[in-house]
Amino acid sequence: MTPAVEIDGVTKTFGPQTAVDNLSLVVPTGTIYGFIGPNGSGKTTTLRMIMRIFLPDRGTIRVLGDESWHAAKDRVTYLPEERGLYKPMKVKDVIRFYAELKGMVAPQAKIAEWLERMELAHAADKRVDQLSKGMSQKVQFISAVVSDPELIILDEPFSGLDPVNENLFRRAILDLRKAGKTIIFSTHNMAVAEQLCDFVFMIYKGKKVLDGTLDAIQDAYGFDTLRVRLEGGSLEGLDGVDKLTDFGRYQELRLNRGADPQAILRELMRRGAVRQFEQTRPNLHDIFVRIADPKDE
Repeated sequence: MTPAVEIDGVTKTFGPQTAVDNLSLVVPTGTIYGFIGPNGSGKTTTLRMIMRIFLPDRGTIRVLGDESWHAAKDRVTYLPEERGLYKPMKVKDVIRFYAELKGMVAPQAKIAEWLERMELAHAADKRVDQLSKGMSQKVQFISAVVSDPELIILDEPFSGLDPVNENLFRRAILDLRKAGKTIIFSTHNMAVAEQLCDFVFMIYKGKKVLDGTLDAIQDAYGFDTLRVRLEGGSLEGLDGVDKLTDFGRYQELRLNRGADPQAILRELMRRGAVRQFEQTRPNLHDIFVRIADPKDE
């Protein structure tokens, strides 16, 4: 099956600034692909090149098998991080406007279906400027998906959502994947990326630093993390521990290569009452911080 997106040796500069540096990436069809990285790392620039908003200085980008400037324009939709709706318009009218831009004819039934699905049917005749932030975000999302695109690109779709609406968006995205759609989304929420994504890609200072399934990424780091809760003693100065992070209810110990977890457990038991001791792989949040925060080293 042809990949949804193929990026090969792409570089994009803005004046003296290199935003994306020799990037290669393949997004399989029918998957959820998460883009992560610090602010200014090149995520949004990459998404905009996939959308043909920007052209690369070097390299090639194929979208749904097409390399041309107008590649698959009605088969791809984009929800930008900077939200923008026509505020004086009614909800159903602004969604219809975006649907017709994508070539839909008589989209009313599809609009009604999505409004019901996103729990917005009661607001169909409201003006956009009468909506809450969360409701406006739902309208933006519906506007991006109502035309039944093959590739859906979402830039920070979960930003600012409360837990109830976050769950609603999550279910909608999973349903789209079940229907065979490919979804690329960027996020700063590592828990969402872990829960939703088939693949995770991290870009840092314009360069790819992670790319693969969560299991494969975590396996590359190994079981180098201990989660510990100790009563009556200190965790400072343990042999074999590279870093101690306090999360309040428990602490995480990052082990040096070759450290013996059982020796550390014995020492902890000597110091106090061990209420929790778990050896695990680092989560995506920890991996992100290790790469992106120089103070972490």
